[in-house]
Amino acid sequence: MSTNSKVVAATSSTIARLSVQELSLDVRRRSLSEITPRFLQPVENGGVRLLILENISQEAVFAFRALGFHVDHYTTAMTEDELVEKIGSYHAIGIRSKTKITRRVIEAAPKLLVIGCFCIGTNQVDLPAAASAGIPVFNSPFSNSRSVAELVMAELIALSRQLFERAYELRTGIWNKQSKGCWEVRGKTLGIVGYGHIGSQLSVLAESFGLRVLFYDVINIMPLGSARQVATLTTLLAESDFVTLHVPELAETTNLISTQQLKEMKKGSYLINNARGRVVDIPALIHALASGHLAGAAIDVFPSEPGANGAPFDDQLNSWASALRDLPNVILTPHIGGSTEEAQRMIGDEVSQALARYLGYGTTLGAVNFPEVDLRAITAEQGTQLRICHVHKNQPGVLRQVNEALSPYNVEKQYSDSKGDIAYLMADIADVSRADVNKLQELIDATDANILTRFLV
Repeated sequence: MSTNSKVVAATSSTIARLSVQELSLDVRRRSLSEITPRFLQPVENGGVRLLILENISQEAVFAFRALGFHVDHYTTAMTEDELVEKIGSYHAIGIRSKTKITRRVIEAAPKLLVIGCFCIGTNQVDLPAAASAGIPVFNSPFSNSRSVAELVMAELIALSRQLFERAYELRTGIWNKQSKGCWEVRGKTLGIVGYGHIGSQLSVLAESFGLRVLFYDVINIMPLGSARQVATLTTLLAESDFVTLHVPELAETTNLISTQQLKEMKKGSYLINNARGRVVDIPALIHALASGHLAGAAIDVFPSEPGANGAPFDDQLNSWASALRDLPNVILTPHIGGSTEEAQRMIGDEVSQALARYLGYGTTLGAVNFPEVDLRAITAEQGTQLRICHVHKNQPGVLRQVNEALSPYNVEKQYSDSKGDIAYLMADIADVSRADVNKLQELIDATDANILTRFLV
């Protein structure tokens, strides 16, 4: 078998566990022996090994083990060198935001089939490198939206009331009751940069507190409630008492808020960043706070973050850390925007199901770097069918070559799609012997466009 071919294993005991939740109510009334989708197994069963890092929800870990997968679970992140040394024996990896899956890591993972990001973002993964290796990447773009939005509301009030300063003073034995510089949020203006799932939820919560809401986004979006979209970031900064950021980390958003943008903010206003660490030029922010131009800030994300709880957040990690820590009315939190029990449970459910569907059915719906392809399930009464999952270069002539290889057989169903340079084809064929499988494998592996081919039965 070609080295381009990768196999994945799962036990037959998973059939009922994965399928029943995906069936409609009317279908559930039928005999399970007739309609239960089969959780497919590879032609060559080698056992699926998963590497799970960064204290991902235990429920996700339990779910994988219930499917018969071998799971190694670590509560901390791993460095690039650690991953290169360890990842070679794993078929799947689950991470959060601290672990970086670089091209070097991917090249060291010959068995790797799929990557799960148990968080909103995927910027910690080299998505093009993963796609070119035939590895789809899944994430959970919506599950922690409410948790982040609620944290922003808490920070709005805490900043406007100097809550963290007063609480710290009292803990050190100082009674300092005062109202100077403390405000109600009612009647103030909140400027939201990025009106996606978090920004739009925050918009609704803010209006319920009596805030006026403006938002800026690179595309035109229908506002919720009385929120109003403004044409430029400059307009939003100039009119807002609070500015909160909810954008991905891209080349276009790196240092989106720097010296010039901070000057454009109202004197006495506040900045909140629960997005990504490189979106704000923090030395420039420190200057704006120290000069008194800004009245306060809340920062939950940083350009460099410790890899484990208990590790220092100091000047060796970020050269300005001590200067930022010494500023008054600045709320610093350790990337906890989505760290609620509810959010982590939903993220664990969503991403673990996406990984299991890909490993067991070949489904790529929801992949961020990959063509989204699905076929209806092979059911128990359909007998022996073979599912081909063929990742290949997006170039002319591939479908002709594959269909020529499949022409002696009855193709029950087939679907393909492409995204950029990568294409993905799924096909189910009936009445295939083991000798036929070996022949098909050789034929498809021999095509010049082949990246990765799995045969599931």
